[in-house]
Amino acid sequence: MADLNTLTLAEARDKLRAGDVTSVELTEACLKEIEGAGALNAFVHNTPELALEQAKAADARLAARDAPAMCGLPIGIKDLFCTKGVPSQAASRILEGFIPEYESTVSQNLFDAGSVMLGKLNMDEFAMGSSNETSCYGNAVNPWRRGNDDAQLTPGGSSGGSASAVAADLCLAATGTDTGGSIRQPAAFTGITGIKPTYGRCSRWGVVAFASSLDQAGPMTKSVRDAAIMLEAMCGHDPKDSTSADLPVPNFEAMLTGDIKGKKVGIPKEYRMDGMPAEIAKLWEDGTAMLKAAGAEIVDISLPHTKYALPAYYVIAPAEASSNLARYDGVRYGHRATLAQGDGITEMYEKTRAEGFGHEVQRRVMVGTYVLSAGFYDAYYNRARRVRALIKKDFDDVFAAGVDAILTPATPSAAFGLGEMNDADPVKMYLNDVFTVTVNLAGLPGIAVPTGTDAQGLPLGLQLIGRPWEEGDLLNTAYALESAAGFVAKPGKWW
Repeated sequence: MADLNTLTLAEARDKLRAGDVTSVELTEACLKEIEGAGALNAFVHNTPELALEQAKAADARLAARDAPAMCGLPIGIKDLFCTKGVPSQAASRILEGFIPEYESTVSQNLFDAGSVMLGKLNMDEFAMGSSNETSCYGNAVNPWRRGNDDAQLTPGGSSGGSASAVAADLCLAATGTDTGGSIRQPAAFTGITGIKPTYGRCSRWGVVAFASSLDQAGPMTKSVRDAAIMLEAMCGHDPKDSTSADLPVPNFEAMLTGDIKGKKVGIPKEYRMDGMPAEIAKLWEDGTAMLKAAGAEIVDISLPHTKYALPAYYVIAPAEASSNLARYDGVRYGHRATLAQGDGITEMYEKTRAEGFGHEVQRRVMVGTYVLSAGFYDAYYNRARRVRALIKKDFDDVFAAGVDAILTPATPSAAFGLGEMNDADPVKMYLNDVFTVTVNLAGLPGIAVPTGTDAQGLPLGLQLIGRPWEEGDLLNTAYALESAAGFVAKPGKWW
C-alpha cells in the first residue's frame, strides 16, 4: 500500500485494527521516508532496529485484540526525552555520549500504549530557541518553501525537528515540549497541530529540564483528532514528578463532537499588537467568524498584563535554566574538556561549559545567574514572579466571567528564513514568543491549529487557550475551528 507514512494516527489505527495493514509495514514506510529526508535534518538519532522490534510486538498485541489507541503507530521522540539505551543529548555538545539507563515517563507511557519509536528528533539546544538554529546537530529545516524560492526556512523552535518530521510525513506524530511556545509556534510554522496541556498534566520526569515551572510535554500531530488520541496516551499521574497532577485522564477523542454552540470565545484586545501583519490580523478575524458561524458566542476581553509577559518570561525562564544547567559540569556524565597540567576543578568547569554549551545557552545562563544574584534578586526575579501572578489572575478573571476559550494568533508571522534573524539582536528572536508565553506563565492549556496560508503559500496558525484541566473542551473547540478552516495544504516535496 503506497504512502502509508502520510496517514494520520486515527486513519492508521483504524487500518491496523481492520487488519488492512501491519505495524511493521507502517514502520518500514516511515523508515524509508526518513532515509531520503536527510536535507530536513529532522531525525538525529535513528533507531530502525528498535522500531521494527516494537512494531512486531505491536502486531502481536493487535492480533491478540489487546491494543490501545496508539498501538503500532510509528512516532518520533524529541531529543529532550530520556530514552533508555538511546542517546539523549538535548541537542547539546555537553551531553555528548550520554545514553540513559532509564525511560522518561512520557515515552514509557507511549511505549506501554504500543507506540513505535522511529528515532530522536532535532531541537534547539536545551529547548532554548525559536528557530532550531542552536542545535549541535545543525539546523532542522522546514519542508515548506516560499513559492518557487529555494531559501531554507525555519521549522520554528524549540521542537523544530518534531514539526518538520510530522509536516513532511516522516512519522505519523511526534512528542514536543513547550516552555514558552515550543510546541505551538513550530506547529503553526509547519501547518500541523500542536497542544501544550495544562502544567502538571504530563509528567516531566526524564525530560531534560530547561525551566521547571514552565516546561510541559505535548503531542505534535497532523490533526486535532490525532492530538486527542496521543495526548491521552502521554498523560497520567506520576509519583516521580512532584508537579504531576493526580487527576483522571478523560477520553479526549470521545469529546470531539464539533458542537460548540453557546460556548463563549474571548478575543483579547491586548493581542492586537502594533505593526501586526495584515495577513495575521485577517487570519484572526476569519477564525473568529468561523467560530461564530459554528455557534460560539464571541466576546471582547481584556488581559491587561499581557505587555509584561515577555520581559517576565525572559527573567523567570533563564533564572530556572541557570539553576537547572548547573549540573552539567563534566564530573558525572557527558562531555569533559581536556585539561592542561596544573588545571584544577575550576578550570575543568570553565573549559567544559565553554566547549559544551552553545552561545544561546551561555547567554541565558548568564542572564539567569545575574537576575538571581545578590542585589538583583528582588529587582528582577521577584518582580517577574509577581507579574506572573498578575498574568495568571487576568486569565482566572476572564474564565470566572464565563469565557470557555480564548482565540489569538499563534505567531506574529509565517516561517522566516534560516539565518534571517540576526544573532546580534537576540531580542528580535525572542519576540516570536509574544503570543505564546502567557500560556506557560499561567500554566494553561493552549493549542495551535493551522487555518490558512500567507501570500507566499506558507502555513499560518491560530491559537486557542483553554481553562486549566479542560483539554477535552479545548480540543473540541479546536476541532470545530479545524473543520471550518478546512486546511489541507501540504508542502511540495523538494528534499
